[in-house]
Amino acid sequence: MDVDEGSASQSVRDIPEPPPLSGHGPARVMAMANQKGGVGKTTSTVSLGAAIAGYGRRVLLVDFDPQGALSIALGINPMELDLTVYDLLTKPDCHVGDVIISTSVPGMDLLPSNTYLSAAELQLVSEVGREFALSRALEPVLPEYDVILIDCQPSLGLLTVNALTASSDVIVPMECEYFALRGVALLMDTIEKVRQRLNADLRVLGVLATMYDPRTLHSREVLATVRQAFGDTVFSTVINRTVKFPDAAVAGEPITVFAPGSMGANAYERLAREVLAR
Repeated sequence: MDVDEGSASQSVRDIPEPPPLSGHGPARVMAMANQKGGVGKTTSTVSLGAAIAGYGRRVLLVDFDPQGALSIALGINPMELDLTVYDLLTKPDCHVGDVIISTSVPGMDLLPSNTYLSAAELQLVSEVGREFALSRALEPVLPEYDVILIDCQPSLGLLTVNALTASSDVIVPMECEYFALRGVALLMDTIEKVRQRLNADLRVLGVLATMYDPRTLHSREVLATVRQAFGDTVFSTVINRTVKFPDAAVAGEPITVFAPGSMGANAYERLAREVLAR
């Protein structure tokens, strides 16, 4: 059922619009991470990326999940591609510029993935500095983008550690459901270990409440618990449940393109302002 309104919804206008840029880069690299599946990572990556691009920023989305869901959400069949992030990680002569493809959203590009990425995790295990493989691969294009968003797989394995090592910020999408709270605690522990051992600059930019249903007491109680536990780390923007998100995915478009002006699009535009302001 479509839920487009609720007490957690707020207007996009209550956060100032980001100022225009005189140039681009260097990029802030952000990982969209949660080891629990089905919490809105891919939807949030593509929708937030499109919303940020709508504010004049150059955005690169990195599909870092072997399922290739981010690529599919942009209308791309990842199994038909000659080069993906797998080639970038495993072939020394493959340059990131060879793999990046344009999307239908102006100012937003994609580094695609497919099932071959699962093999990359196995191949990287024996490599020296294996946790820095993605960081090294992205370094040449940091000056060309303002924001790089990495859609992580639902796991705390080597690929996710690579994404966290390459990032300055982590966004944690969390379904407004009781058992999701335990998963976030495990992720926070992993983030702290990466910060101590691999990337001292890593920080949690924010916890994003997703799949919120304001009609249910359960959703309202979980949201209140999350805000109590994480305080100002929780984004004030809340993503409500709506059938428009799966419809947009089927159409291969971000919600901001598929249903501009909808509550879902409005929420991600507001989140984009919050992210750019932090």
